[in-house]
Amino acid sequence: MPAKLSVNLNAIAMLRNRRDLPWPSVIGLGRIALAAGAHGLTVHPRPDERHIRRSDLPGIRALVDDEFPQAEFNIEGYPSEEFLQLVERHQPEQVTLVPDDPSQATSDHGWNFAAQAAFLVPIVKRLKKGGFRVSLFADPDPDIVAIARDIGADRIELYTGPYGACHSDSEKAGNELERLGKTADAALAAGLAVNAGHDLVVDNLPPLVRRIPALAEVSIGHGLTADAMEHGMARTVERFLKACGW
Repeated sequence: MPAKLSVNLNAIAMLRNRRDLPWPSVIGLGRIALAAGAHGLTVHPRPDERHIRRSDLPGIRALVDDEFPQAEFNIEGYPSEEFLQLVERHQPEQVTLVPDDPSQATSDHGWNFAAQAAFLVPIVKRLKKGGFRVSLFADPDPDIVAIARDIGADRIELYTGPYGACHSDSEKAGNELERLGKTADAALAAGLAVNAGHDLVVDNLPPLVRRIPALAEVSIGHGLTADAMEHGMARTVERFLKACGW
């Protein structure tokens, strides 16, 4: 089965937040994305609410439950106590834990699993006890896979930023792709499912899914939102689904 597409709504929310107005509508564009075939919606509610606001979460949860019950809601973020309570309140199907400092512009590195395992183990245990699938943001490195598995994760999400940054250098892109592929191979062999996300676009998705044919999910926001400005949300979702192999 091809990789499922989860549409990250953060960039839409950030554009909305430039004005004290209700458009562009996070819920409305999420609805268009799901109606066009997207498999889920992703949000990253940061403490400063510079894009997704905590007040957006009930509406997104209701959209999935009431109109697209086959879809999934993925909430990602740094696992502070406030974040964990937010997750427990809004009951996403998947929780993606990222090692972000609140001041970061975006997620730009994976967990240091060796150094942060003791911190992550009780958090992952708490989330899995609550019935959530847990994915851990990871840099491409086969050596981290065993630790991620022992922490208790169900999946890793490969950080594809360096791969996405190689859009004008095919040789470097090939090297980055192989790093991602070797990490995915190790994760799958260890019993972990593999997601991917960051700077993925229509052009670089097909090589990624060819190298990692068992890729479970891609979460895409910035590139998809930029594409939607040219093609519209529904057509953009169709383009990204095709790039994933659907």
